Amino acid sequence: MKSFKRPAEDQSEELRPRNPQRADIIPTEGFAMVVDGRLKSSFDEERIAQAAGAELLAKFPMLRIEVYNAETKVRTKVEAVAAS
Repeated sequence: MKSFKRPAEDQSEELRPRNPQRADIIPTEGFAMVVDGRLKSSFDEERIAQAAGAELLAKFPMLRIEVYNAETKVRTKVEAVAAS
């Protein structure tokens, strides 16, 4: 039978993210991408969030994607970019 060695405690602490992002907590600053009513990603700038949403919408047009502004608490729908 093989023996299993547990990793040292200091190694497991290094592997854990320092500030894990939780999808069930509404952000208090910045912008968040909302996909089908669920928080998915957070961003510092609205234009970056809009661009990421538009890119995702181009790949999966059936999704409802919005950008949530944490300061004003307003959601803005991401529109599909027209193909050239």
